Amino acid sequence: MVVSVSDLNKDDGAALQIGRFTVYKQSASPYNEDPHLGCVYQHSSNGHGPNQSFTEPESGGLVMVPLGTDDVQGEESPQPQPVLTQNARQDHRRPSIYSTLDQVPHYAFYANTAAPGRLKKSRPSLNVLRYAIDESEGVPPGGLEGSPSQGTPDKPSDEEANVGNKPKSQPVRFGWVKGVMIRCMLNIWGVILYLRLPWITAQAGIGLTWVIILLSSLVTAITGLSISAISTNGKVKAGGTYFLISRSLGPELGGSIGLIFAFANAVAVAMHTVGFSETVRDLIIEYSGGPIVDPINDIRIIGVITVVVLLGVCMAGMEWESKAQILFFVVILISFVNYFVGTVIPATEEKQSKGFFNYKADLFLSNMVPGWRGEDGSFFGMFSIFFPSATGILAGANISGDLKDPAVAIPRGTLMAIFWTTVSYLAISATIGSCMVRDASASLNDTLLSNETAGCEGQACSYGWNFTECYRAGDCSQGLLNNYQTLSMVSGFGPLVTAGIFSATLSSALACLVSAPKVFQCLCRDNLYPLIGVFGKGYGKNNEPMWGYVLTFFIAVAFILIAELNVIAPIISNFFLCSYALINFSCFHASITNSPGWRPSFRYYSRWTALFGAIISLVIMFLLNWWAALIALGIVVFLLGYVTYKKPDINWGSSMQAGTYNLALSYSVSLTGVEDHVKNFRPQCLILTGPPNFRPALVDFVGTFTKNIGLMICGNIIMGEGKNVQQEERTSAEVKWLNKRKIRSFYTSLSGDNLRDGAKNLMQATGLGKLKPNTLFMGFKGNWQEDLPRNMDDYIGTIHDAFDINYGVCLLRLTEGLDVSTKMKAHVNPAFEDHEGTETEEKAENDSTETIVDEQVSSIFQAKQGKKTIDLYWISDDGGLTLLIPYLLTRKKRWRQCRVRVFIIGHQDTVEEERKEMLSLLSQFRLDFHDVVVIIDSEQAPLSENMKRFEDSTAPYRLNDGLRDEATVRELRKDCPWMISDREMEQLKQKSERKIRLNEIIQENSPEAALILVSLPVANKDFCPSALYMAWLDALSHNLRCPTVLIRGNQQSVLTFYCQ
Repeated sequence: MVVSVSDLNKDDGAALQIGRFTVYKQSASPYNEDPHLGCVYQHSSNGHGPNQSFTEPESGGLVMVPLGTDDVQGEESPQPQPVLTQNARQDHRRPSIYSTLDQVPHYAFYANTAAPGRLKKSRPSLNVLRYAIDESEGVPPGGLEGSPSQGTPDKPSDEEANVGNKPKSQPVRFGWVKGVMIRCMLNIWGVILYLRLPWITAQAGIGLTWVIILLSSLVTAITGLSISAISTNGKVKAGGTYFLISRSLGPELGGSIGLIFAFANAVAVAMHTVGFSETVRDLIIEYSGGPIVDPINDIRIIGVITVVVLLGVCMAGMEWESKAQILFFVVILISFVNYFVGTVIPATEEKQSKGFFNYKADLFLSNMVPGWRGEDGSFFGMFSIFFPSATGILAGANISGDLKDPAVAIPRGTLMAIFWTTVSYLAISATIGSCMVRDASASLNDTLLSNETAGCEGQACSYGWNFTECYRAGDCSQGLLNNYQTLSMVSGFGPLVTAGIFSATLSSALACLVSAPKVFQCLCRDNLYPLIGVFGKGYGKNNEPMWGYVLTFFIAVAFILIAELNVIAPIISNFFLCSYALINFSCFHASITNSPGWRPSFRYYSRWTALFGAIISLVIMFLLNWWAALIALGIVVFLLGYVTYKKPDINWGSSMQAGTYNLALSYSVSLTGVEDHVKNFRPQCLILTGPPNFRPALVDFVGTFTKNIGLMICGNIIMGEGKNVQQEERTSAEVKWLNKRKIRSFYTSLSGDNLRDGAKNLMQATGLGKLKPNTLFMGFKGNWQEDLPRNMDDYIGTIHDAFDINYGVCLLRLTEGLDVSTKMKAHVNPAFEDHEGTETEEKAENDSTETIVDEQVSSIFQAKQGKKTIDLYWISDDGGLTLLIPYLLTRKKRWRQCRVRVFIIGHQDTVEEERKEMLSLLSQFRLDFHDVVVIIDSEQAPLSENMKRFEDSTAPYRLNDGLRDEATVRELRKDCPWMISDREMEQLKQKSERKIRLNEIIQENSPEAALILVSLPVANKDFCPSALYMAWLDALSHNLRCPTVLIRGNQQSVLTFYCQ
């Protein structure tokens, strides 16, 4: 009878066995009265293995106790299994209809993290489903020794690093209104609204001011749509704008814009603080009769004191900062109401003297057109000053880590904030332009004594005031163009607008002071740039970046010392525009790549509007200030280049990766329709390296001439007991090893019963379309006489198979050999032979993986070759591959000083003619090879001692059929096809002698060469046994002190002297 957890809850007498434990309800415990046990304990899932703990159970809860020794049934070291407790959520563990081990889909299987104190849930692996025995087959879950548990402890994420036995206080989380909309509106309603919008209206007129506002809102609205799409395409964590761009476009662009955006926010703190300080200074002058020191230094003193107070609020925590923002928001709304009420209250004579006359139609029309004055008197001059006021749209996204649901809060809050702030800017610009004149004197004596307006200039003449004198002298102190505090004067109660100015400037400064460190903290944690890791450390329940606050403070103080708002505002405009351009480009690029992973839940966006937003942002950057735009873009390019060069080991599934895949796929498909041409031939090499770090010299040699020229694939044929085991981690380690060695190569592994089968499958299956190997590279089998004859036969068979598939073949031989695995500690780790505990094996595997990457054994091909020679023995025409490889080598820096010498076989009577003929051919091939040597003594008999060595090497593989009967010989030939008969030895004796003689010539002519290339002899596989062919290859390259390559093309031309 199978008992489930639900049975335990229903029946107090039920019990369930899981591994070495019995689970039951407390009241039904068979051990309650057992004096030997004392008390029972409830299992806690805070650990596994030796870290699991037991606590006293609550009344009525499910408990578990260990079985007795007789019940264990001989289990020696059972693995702890997941425990069913009453409060554990097991709904997602429902089995599939296919198997009791299979599981139905559930959210927990896709989540990267688990709840604090719980095990991370994971679906069963393929190995579990294929090899484990489920309940329907008679074995209860957990009864199999060493079977994988359904839940495995997850490696703690950054957010869970401090989870322990002590309950952790929950961080403060905000909704879309409090966390995004109010925060964005406060950041947009900043210093520009109160202190510069009336002045901009006077300069540009109401019409162009509306154009400036709507153009800024267009850029921010498109950016808001783009950021809404990006933020709803997956779970958003802390880091705000940097997180969104970097996870979309990748670390290269994301890192550069993260630094720029954090810096721009830090400067924005200074801008808003200076605006606040200006107001305080004006109040001090108004009520005390003079400045503290002087107008400029007063701003600096007040600004530094203010930013110190704001820093204290931020360090107190997000909860206090949020409460302060709500208070600021309420004050600003009250100031708005106060202002609009003030515009309809009849103007007093004092206010009229300052240029305020309530709503006038002709005044509205007069102020509709521009009235440019001063150095900044231009459309783009006004735009550069106004635009920073619209940049607060990212204030909510910048604290994405503190939002309850960023995917909902960011789109809704950001777009609502853009709408309402745009309406408020338009309304204030229109109303203030309808109520006030541009110039006024504030003198009550400037009234017109009669209705005569002769000699009176300005719109105020129509309302009984004459400000002509101050207008002509240029010393008017009031009016839209001269007084930054006009909103306060117009309002019903001036101090309320002053309070609004304080709230707007301080709230914006506070928002930027929070945003900059949060963005910078996420950037520092990604380790893209050196020496900034300390700023990524967080403190407290909200993980506050304290050191980031300090850095932002010092940057803000540095710019506060400028003490000029009109100077600071344009500085940050280009940085924010650069950020917006990249945000829009991120959305466009993610959409255009058609990646299946791009599935934003926010649908109200278009790839083309995003592209338009990116372009218009860049255009505005250059129209505002072309040299500042170049500086901003130069910084982006420099930081991008640095990250591209460093190649951080991170993978965020960016749209750049999707775009690269699309380009590669498109070009690969288009390449299939292009016919091969000899002019476009490139050596595309498949190298049988095994694990590449085993044979670094072979990898380095091929990587030298294929880099940026041809395809290179390192192939590993897995044989033996582990051939069916997936080795994803090891594959990843090998790829990292290649990348660290700066080898541009693919890596692939394939299982096979032996070398020949695996290599044949690799040659047939590797590649894509035209991107397929055409040349097989192998190391020379130096141990062929000590190894099993079958392995030698497979090696020679692989060469024959390569020729059958129309591959070229190259064999590299070094005196010291190619395999360095015995020198690498990672591959003699005794921990791999310890099967007593999986924990030891996993640690050893991890250590091995790390060692693979770190272990970089040097090879002879990594050094400069100097002024040596590359000696090419072109014995047989193979289509030109023998010439092409050394030519490609000499184009590389390490081989550039080497001189190529070409050796050919000739006759003594025609030496000069053959030499000239070869020089002519090399010249027509446009190869810079000028040394040709004609060998005339190749047909001489080899030395007797060399011939004796050759015969000794073949002796173990001789059939000696003259001493055996025919039946025995036939049986030996069937079982050992590599054996050499006496007849074959005699028939091929002359060929054997010529290879031995050629080796003598090579030793004589090339003792100090950097590299020797010799034409690889091709044997008839039906008449030349593999042992004899192997002996030929050995004799040809024997005792050569420098690297030797036996090379043979596929007999098709790879060089031509024609132009078509």
